Amino acid sequence: MTPDRHRAVLVLTSTYDVTTDVVLRILADRRIPVVRTDPGADLPGGASLTTHYATGEQRGAPRTPSRVLDLADVRSVWVRRPSPYAAPPGMVEHDAKFTSAQAFWGFGGILASLPGAHYVNHPWRIRDAEYKPAQLATAARNGFLVPETVITADPHEARQFCAHQPCGAVYKPLWDSRYRDAEGTAHQVWVRGVDPIEITEAVSVCPHLFQSKVSKEFDARVTAVGDRLFGVRIDSPDLDWRHRQDLMTCTPVAVPEPVARSVAAYLGEFDLVYGAFDFAVTASGDWYFLECNPNGQWAWQPSETTDAIAHALADQLEKGPDA
Repeated sequence: MTPDRHRAVLVLTSTYDVTTDVVLRILADRRIPVVRTDPGADLPGGASLTTHYATGEQRGAPRTPSRVLDLADVRSVWVRRPSPYAAPPGMVEHDAKFTSAQAFWGFGGILASLPGAHYVNHPWRIRDAEYKPAQLATAARNGFLVPETVITADPHEARQFCAHQPCGAVYKPLWDSRYRDAEGTAHQVWVRGVDPIEITEAVSVCPHLFQSKVSKEFDARVTAVGDRLFGVRIDSPDLDWRHRQDLMTCTPVAVPEPVARSVAAYLGEFDLVYGAFDFAVTASGDWYFLECNPNGQWAWQPSETTDAIAHALADQLEKGPDA
């Protein structure tokens, strides 16, 4: 195996992910070797990945047009924003579905099982932590304040719940699925207020998440990298600040110690290194947990916060298994 100083960081992300470049420049300045690839797009497009297994042995190497990397020489894997695994163009639908599934379970399984590598975050841990019901249950177990929430496909239950919330109720999608209308136009589904009389029998076709509206003074984002926390206050005219980010303002904010303890416990339960936590903060200083994105964006924050997060991520990737 290559000496630790020369072991590479493997970055799995799409070609168009400019956020990654911020961290890669730091690693370049530190002379840490980096191999960047997008397995979902590159492997059908000319790259290759072969791995051999035997008793007490695993060896293999991904090959890109410019690099060959011994998998045993990977110190860290940064699972940023890789593309979904896809079949080569031109395949008929049933062949394409089979091929992309085999790539997901085969190539995806190899890259999630590198010996001695440190993952930020491990792809299976990302998947586990993306379920909204798991987030809410884990948050409640670990000391966060959690708004009263119901997940249901029963219109009567939904109407009853929303009608009994003193500050009103909001609807949130359980997954960030783009909605396409009858003309095929994609629409983002934002968090929005719900009047009980709006709830129709259409709710019965799938689960819906309804939540008590927090009477908030501001929103907060806490970005966690290992045991380092970076908090920003978000002031926005919108219920969902993501809707019109050009109208929001962000300023650094201290993270209360009880919240910091709950963040650490939450990350530990999901075995995460990184997490982007969103909170609604009341005028009395109560921080209500809304969600945690285990692979959330962070480079939109104030420059000093973005720079600090980038250096914290670079530290994790450089340290590897010792992080």
